[in-house]
Amino acid sequence: MKNFFLIIILFFSCENDYNEVIRINEVNKIPAGVTENFVLKYSDSAKIKALLESPKNIDYTNQPFPYSEFPSGLKIEFFDPYNGSTIVSSDYGIVYYETKMVSLEGNVKILSPDGASILSPQIYWDPDEEWLFTEKNIVFSGNDYDINASKFDADKSFSLLRTGQLNGNFLFEDN
Repeated sequence: MKNFFLIIILFFSCENDYNEVIRINEVNKIPAGVTENFVLKYSDSAKIKALLESPKNIDYTNQPFPYSEFPSGLKIEFFDPYNGSTIVSSDYGIVYYETKMVSLEGNVKILSPDGASILSPQIYWDPDEEWLFTEKNIVFSGNDYDINASKFDADKSFSLLRTGQLNGNFLFEDN
C-alpha cells in the first residue's frame, strides 16, 4: 500500500515538472504594439492612394516571422482618380511581412467603382504582384451577371481572370 501511494506521489510530481517544461518551451508572443481605431494612409507623390481602417491592429513585427493582424476586421479603400474607389472589407486580416502576403478572412467583400462585387470566405492578396486568389468559393456579381465559382485568380483590374467551375446567371447580347 505504501508503494502505491509513493508511485502516485511520484506520478503527480512528474506531471507538474512535465507541464513546467512545456510551459518553458512555449513561445510567448508579446506584440510590439496594439492599436485601437487603427487608420493608415498610404500616399505617393502627396496623393492618398489607399486608406486602411480597423477597430484593432496587433503588431507582431518583433517575432522571427513578423506579421500584423486585424482581429476585428478591416476596410481598405483604394483611390483611383480616373476610375473611382475600390473598397475591400473582411472580418479578419493578417499581413505577413517576409512573404508580403495578405490573408483576408470571413465575409471578404470587394466592391469595384462600377458596382460589381466579389464575395468569399477568404481571399489572398499579393500587393507586389497586385494579384488576388483563393481556393474558396466566390460570388462575382454585377449589373448583368451573378456568377458562382469554385476558385478565383485575378489581377487587380480583373482583366486576367481565371476561375474554377462556374454557375450563375449571365446577360449577353446575341449578334
